[in-house]
Amino acid sequence: MPHNNYLLQTRDIRFVIKEWLETERLLSMDAYKDYYGVDDFDSILDVNYKVCRDVMCPANKDADEIGMKFVGGNEQAVVSPESFKKVYNTVMEAGLGPQFGDRSAEGRMPLSWYAPILEMQTAASPAIVMFWCLTQGATTIIQYNCSEFLKNLFLPKMYTGEWAGTMCLTEPQAGSDLNAVATRAFPTDKKGIYKIKGQKCFITSGDHDLSKNIIHMVLAKTPDALPGTAGISLFIVPKFWVDENGNVGGWNDVTTVGIEHKMGLHGSSTCTLAFGENDNCYGYLVGEEPVGGRGKGLSYMFQMMNEERLNTGLFALGTITSAYYAALDYTKIRVQSPSFKNPKGPAVRIIEHEDVRRMLMYQKSCMEAIRALIYSTYFHVDLIHDSPDPAEREWADDVFMIQNPLCKAYSSDMAWLLTAEAIQCHGGYGYMEEYAPASLARDCKIYAIWEGTNFIQANDLTGRKFSMKKGEPFRKWVDAIGEFIAQKKTPEFANEFAMMEEAFATYKQILATNESWKATRPELTPLFATRILHATAMVKCGQLLLDQGLVAAKKLAELGEDHYDANFYKGKIASAKFYVMNVVPNVFGIDKAMKAADTSAIDLPEEAYM
Repeated sequence: MPHNNYLLQTRDIRFVIKEWLETERLLSMDAYKDYYGVDDFDSILDVNYKVCRDVMCPANKDADEIGMKFVGGNEQAVVSPESFKKVYNTVMEAGLGPQFGDRSAEGRMPLSWYAPILEMQTAASPAIVMFWCLTQGATTIIQYNCSEFLKNLFLPKMYTGEWAGTMCLTEPQAGSDLNAVATRAFPTDKKGIYKIKGQKCFITSGDHDLSKNIIHMVLAKTPDALPGTAGISLFIVPKFWVDENGNVGGWNDVTTVGIEHKMGLHGSSTCTLAFGENDNCYGYLVGEEPVGGRGKGLSYMFQMMNEERLNTGLFALGTITSAYYAALDYTKIRVQSPSFKNPKGPAVRIIEHEDVRRMLMYQKSCMEAIRALIYSTYFHVDLIHDSPDPAEREWADDVFMIQNPLCKAYSSDMAWLLTAEAIQCHGGYGYMEEYAPASLARDCKIYAIWEGTNFIQANDLTGRKFSMKKGEPFRKWVDAIGEFIAQKKTPEFANEFAMMEEAFATYKQILATNESWKATRPELTPLFATRILHATAMVKCGQLLLDQGLVAAKKLAELGEDHYDANFYKGKIASAKFYVMNVVPNVFGIDKAMKAADTSAIDLPEEAYM
C-alpha cells in the first residue's frame, strides 16, 4: 500500500523556525512587523499539518495506484482521481498554495515559513503537491518582469489557484541543452502577442482537471533570433486564451500529446505538449521585445528555475522525512531476535539493535542537516526581499546563489540513499509495496534529474558560483564556516569541533586542488564536480547542525533533565554529533581521491565499456 499514513513530527521544524533562525529579527522588518509574531507560526503550521494528515496523505493512495489518466481530446486530455479535487480545493481555501508567491501583498508570510509548509505537503503526497508549486514559480516571472496589464490579467486567478501554471523548457531533441530550443514565436499584428509553434516534453502538471486554466511559461525563439540561448524569449501561453479584458475564450491550440509512464510520481501528470499544431496558438511576450535577435527569455525563466531548484530540495526533504518516520514507527513495533547484550534472552524490538540505531540516526541527522541547509537558504531569500540594509540584501543574494545548488543536488542525491536506509530498516517488508518506503523510493528519484541534473548543479557550483564577482562571495562564505569553527568551540562538543576543524582544513585543500587544475588539467573539475559539491554541502551542514547542537545544549541546561522537552534537545545534540563524526568525514575520502586524480573513467576507450 503506498504511503498514506501521516507520521511526520513537527518539533524540529518549530525548533528551526522559532529557536534557531533569526525569525524575530525578520519579523521586525517592515513587511511583517504589523502582521506577525513568532508564535503565529504555530497556528499556520497546525492548519497545514491537519490538511496534510487528514486530506492530502489519504489521497496519496489514489496518487500512486490510480494516478493521472490520459484520455485524449483537446480541452481535457488528462483527468485526476476524484480525491484530488478535495485536496486541491482544501489547500487553496486554506491559503497554503501559490498565494505565497505574491511578494507584494500586504500581510504576506515569510518564504522561510513556506519552506516547512511545502516540506510537510510533500511528505504527505510527493505527487499531488506539484499541482500548485509550479504555479507559484510562474507567478514569480509574471510579477517581476511583466507589465501591469499582464500582471492584472493573470496573477489574481493564479494566486487563488483558479488558474495553474507550468514551465516549458525541455524539448525532445534538446533535453537539458537549451541552446537547441526549436519552438518558434512569430509576431502578429497585435503588439506583444505572438503565434507559437513547437513541442515541449517532460512538462510537470502540463495538463489536468484541477484548475479552470493552465498558464504555460514557454521558451521560444523569434524568426530573427540569434543562435543559442542568446536568442531565446519567453511567452505566457494559456491553455485557454485570455483576452485583454480577462475573459477566458476558446482552446488555445495547446495539445497534450500524452503523459509519461514513470517509475514514481504517478499522481503527477508529466506531459508532452504540442503548441500550434492547428496554427492557432498564441502567447503574450514576457518583458521587452527582442533587440537585434537577442531575447531575455532565459534570464526571466531562471528566476523561476532558481526558485524551483530550491523547491526541489524541499521535495527531496519531504520524502526523506516521510521515509524516516515510517522507519522509526516500524522499528518500534517490529520484534525480532534477542539483543546483542543478551543473546539468550527474548526477542526485542528491532530499534534495540545497534545497527538499526545506526541507520535511524543516519536518517535523522541527515534529515535535520538538510532541513537546516534549506530553511536557512529560504531565510536568506526573505532577506533579499525584505532587509532594509542594501549590503545585507546583496550578501543574502550571494548566499542564496551559492547554497541553491547544494540544496537541490545534495538533498536529492541523499533522498535516494536515505529512503534506501528506511527500506533496510523494514527488512524484507521494506521491499514490499504494502509499506511506505517502496513508493517513496520510486517517487524521490526524479528530484536528482529535475531542474537541471545534479551534475549541472555541481558544474554550476564549481564554475559560476566559485568564481562569481571574482570569487569574493564564495571566499567570504567559506571564511564564515572557518570563523564559526574557531569561535564557537565548547568543551561539550570538543571532539566534534576537532573533527570539523580537520574537515574544514581538508575542504580548503579540495578547493586548492580544484583551483590548481584550471591551468593544467581542466577536465578533472567536471570529473570530480559532484564530489566537490557533496564535500561543500557536508562541511556546511556540519556547521549548521553543530550550531543547532549548541542552541539545544544551552536549552537543555536551562530546562533540566526532567523537562518534557528534554528528550528533544538530547536528540538534537545527538544528531549534531552523529552527523559531524560519521558523515562529515567523507570529506577526507574525497580529498584523497582528488589528490590521486584517477582518470580511468575518461581515459577508457568507449568501446571498452562492456
